[in-house]
Order: sequence, then structure tokens, then C-alpha cells
Amino acid sequence: MAEQVKYTDDNIRTLEWNEHIRLRPGMYIGKLGDGSSPDDGIYILLKEIIDNSIDEFVMGNGRKIEITISEKLVTIRDFGRGIPLGKVVDCVSKINTGAKYDSEAFKKSVGLNGVGTKAVNALSAQFFVQSTREGKSKIARFEKGVITEDAPVKSDAESKQGTRIEFVPDESIFHNFRYRKEYVEKMIWNYCYLNPGLTIVFNGESFRSENGLLDLLNANINGDVLYPIIHLKGKDIEVAITHSHQYNEEYYSFVNGQFTPQGGTHQSAFREAFAKTVNGYFKKDFAPEDIRNGLIAAVSVKITEPVFESQTKTKLGSTYMEPDGETVRSFIGDFIKRELDNFLHRNKAHGDAILEKVVSSEKERKEMAGIKKLARDRAKKAAIHNRKLRDCRSHYNTNKEDRLDTTLFITEGDSASGSITKARNVNTQAVFSLKGKPLNVFGLTKKIVYENEEFNLLQNALNIEDGIEGLRYNNIVLATDADVDGMHIRLLLISFFLQFYPEIVKAGHLYILQTPLFRVRNKKETRYCYSDEERQRAIRDLGPNPEITRFKGLGEISPNEFSGFIGKDIRLEPVLTSKDLSIKQLLAFYMGKNTPERQDFIIGNLKVEKDLVESEQI
Repeated sequence: MAEQVKYTDDNIRTLEWNEHIRLRPGMYIGKLGDGSSPDDGIYILLKEIIDNSIDEFVMGNGRKIEITISEKLVTIRDFGRGIPLGKVVDCVSKINTGAKYDSEAFKKSVGLNGVGTKAVNALSAQFFVQSTREGKSKIARFEKGVITEDAPVKSDAESKQGTRIEFVPDESIFHNFRYRKEYVEKMIWNYCYLNPGLTIVFNGESFRSENGLLDLLNANINGDVLYPIIHLKGKDIEVAITHSHQYNEEYYSFVNGQFTPQGGTHQSAFREAFAKTVNGYFKKDFAPEDIRNGLIAAVSVKITEPVFESQTKTKLGSTYMEPDGETVRSFIGDFIKRELDNFLHRNKAHGDAILEKVVSSEKERKEMAGIKKLARDRAKKAAIHNRKLRDCRSHYNTNKEDRLDTTLFITEGDSASGSITKARNVNTQAVFSLKGKPLNVFGLTKKIVYENEEFNLLQNALNIEDGIEGLRYNNIVLATDADVDGMHIRLLLISFFLQFYPEIVKAGHLYILQTPLFRVRNKKETRYCYSDEERQRAIRDLGPNPEITRFKGLGEISPNEFSGFIGKDIRLEPVLTSKDLSIKQLLAFYMGKNTPERQDFIIGNLKVEKDLVESEQI
């Protein structure tokens, strides 16, 4: 008989507010991470503080926000009204305390639940707040949410009105983290696009937009568009629309200035309204997927008391614009039907370009219908006994708590996939194994995705045939050997995504797995080194004649060791697109005809075996 566990008053524990946040950080900021992913926790901390400053600007207070990130220290200064001095400590350390509950003060606010700033405070090793109002200032300091200084209000004639917050994320929670400039700048630009006239100064550089979503699309389009961007604005809504030569659809959707990468009711309403309006304008019955193929659009709406599907606010769940108002669907539908239809009647060239794109997409879809059916049938049969995919339990396109951690490792060969499969977390990590080098898709049409069994199965595993709204894994990780063949396979896979699914790369879902090149150990300690510099340092630290192992391929790393490289200390290098080079130019450089420039790139970015052997002999 099982031993009875005592259940008494002593088993009941009440946590302090900061203890609960630190014990369950995922409830408040999603996943933790080290800063290699744009949805890692350190960016959510940054966003939560900036959101409050943005709300001040929206309410007409302060036209500039200053942000500084120096190593681990983040400083954010706005010039709004400042937190009321008597409530400064409460606003940063008492759950469910804040002005956002007063809908008259913040009607269409981003921060709604009074938790965000408190989460930043609790998850920071150091947290400082200063509020200045009417010539007086109040400051307070905290460590991991525990107050260490509560200074009295004092006269301050020198400081400008507003709020200053400084914090250092706690490294015991965010391991080996660092802020990536690219992700911070993208976040800042989104704030500027949604708030024309606002200036954000980041590490001394000014960011500002005058044309809102029109500027956003211009900055994010990699390549040619089929017609000039359509830019429509109304009360509580703004959209920017164009088509490109790329496949699938690409959206940038926002609610009350909050980027919603997973879309939601507003994005679904726009997609439906756009197809309906185009069909109405042409008096046709085109398939919606043909109308939206190649569509790139930005959509921003302002809603009273929006409901998001998680604390990190990545997907809108609201059905109504206001608690007792019209639906999001009818509001967006009516606006698009009226304004887009009017625009097309005034701008015939835009309508002609859209019609040409739709007809072309319809023709291509019908030509591929037969091969698509065969490919889907093949994929369904393969899915039953698909040896290529070792799936996990959670997926990104669900509401599971750990969906942000979902990862698909794409590996080469059985030995590498075998090691990762044995070492992975079966709840959130899946493995897709390649036979060998995939096909070079440069210059090919999407037909090849269905004709090539391996690409078709990969598309099926990711669930991206009709776009990335149903994407099954948040992180797609290329896990190839650190040699010439491994780099070639990596480039071929990057080309596949850039050619057919650029939105996956642009949305920050594609990564390269960093694995150690060396193991250096003595009888007391083992060091794993990701570069020759780390190897040299380990040799110096561990003393004379340590044992040095060079990992030539992923298959040489044992499953026990691999678990340390794909767990909480995983090192991922994001694949980022460049504003200065179009995707077409990138593909031509990496996968076009052999050029001296590409050879120089590969030589400069890859240590081949000969170099490593020579360095070991020094």
C-alpha cells in the first residue's frame, strides 16, 4: 500500500508577488532564452517598459523616448507625465496596481493588466525607477523585486518631467543572455511606424517615421513589388497593401501599437475582407488564395480593452472593437470594402496589376493541382510511418504553455539525427532527417516543392503549404556539420526557405545550431569550446597536456553530451535578411553561378579541417 502523504496547514504556502513571478516566469513573459530569438524574455522585459512610455505618447504626453543598452544594463527614459509620486513603489511592485484600469486615462492602451512592469522588476537583478512631476522627484531601487531603497519625495528643478527606469535582467534566470541590436532596432522601428511623429533615440541613434505603415512596408520588402503600396487610413485603423512575386502571404499586424506576429481576429478579418473586396471590384469569383498569393500587408487597429491569448500579447482574441460595440470583423470588413474599392476605382493601374497577379496565381495553382494531390497523398502515407520526422508533443500553432519553445531540428544523416533524437526534449523538440544534400532550388518554381519528396515532407511537417499561420514549430534549426559539406547543406536549406517561404526568415523563425568544435578536459574538469579562441583559453586554464577532442561531425557527439548543447544553454545563430540586399540578390550570391566573391565568403566564414589541425600543432 502506498505511503500516505500528510496534507496539513503546513503544506499551504502563500508566495510573495515577486516569488510567484520568479517561480513561473513563463506565465508572464513567455519563454526565457538568451536573446538569440526575437521572442526571448529579455526583449519582452524591454517591451513592457517601452509600452508604458508609448502609452504616454499616445495620450499626448512626451514626443521622445530615450533607450540605452550598455552590456546588461537597460535604461528607458520618457518625457510623459511621470508616475504619480505617491504611487511609484506600488506601480512597480504591487500586482493589479496601475492607471491602465482607468479606461478614461488610457482608452486604447497596450499595457492592460498591471503586471508588465512588476514582472520586469521581479526578474531583474537590479531595478531602479525615478518619476519626476511638477519639479519634484521620487526614486526607488529593488533587487529581484525586493525593495532596497525607498527615498522620500524631494524637490528637483533640474530633471525634466517623465519616468526613468533602469534594469539588469537576472542572469540566474536568463542564462548567458545578450541583447541583439538587430532585434531591438526592429522593435523600435515598429513602435515608430505605429506612432508617426514619435522619436526614439537608441544608443544615440534617432528613429522616426512620418508615414506609418507605408514606411514599414517599404523597409521590409525585399525585392520588387507589382504596384505602388496602397496606404489607407481611418479612425482606429490603418492598412498598407501591395503584391510581390513571392509565394504565399506576408502580414505585419498590430493592435494598439502591439505587434501580433501570430495574427488573430483582426488579421483574419483583413484577409477575408481583402479577398471579398477584390472579387467585388472585378465582379469575379476568384479563389481567395489566388487573390492573396504574394500579398504583403500591414494592418493596425485600435481597440478598447483588447483581449490577447497570452500575457506576451502575440495574438488577438477580441471579437469586438469595444465591449458593447461592433465586431472586429464587421469594422475591418466595412472599412476595406469602402476604402479599397474607392481606391481601385480611382487608380485603374493598381487594379490592372492586381488582376494580372491573380490570374497568374490561378493559372499556376491549376497547373499544379494534379501534382499537389499526388504529393499530399504521398505525404499522408508517409506521415503514418514517416521515418524522417520524429515529432514532439507540443506545437507552436496551439495554445500550449510551452509552444514558444517548440523546435524542429533539420539534420543531415542518420548518425546526427540519432544523437539529437536521443538527447532532445520530447515535449518541445522534433527532428527531421535529410538523406544528404538537398536540391538547389535557385531559379526553380514552387512546383519543385511538390515534385521533390523531401521538400514536400518538410513542408508537410512544418504545416506551411498555405502560409505560416499554421506553423507547427516556433524555431526551425539547421543542425549541420561544421565542415564544407555541412555549410553547403546549410546554404541549400536557407535558399529553400528564402525562395519559397521568406516570411519564415523575416519573422525570425530560422536558426543555425552552434555546436562545440572541441572538447578539452583533464581529470577534474571538461570544457566544450565553440571556437579556437575558446580552445586556447581552456588549454591555458586546465593546465599542461589536457585531452583534446575535435568534433568533426554531429554524429561524433554522444547523446549524453548533446543534451547539454540543445537544452537551456543552447546556442542559436539567427538567419537574418538584410535591408540592403533583396532576397533575389541574396539567392543569386549564395546559390547562383560560382563567383570569386562567394568563394571568398565561404573561406572567410568556415575553418576547414586543415586550419584546425594546424592550430592544434601550434
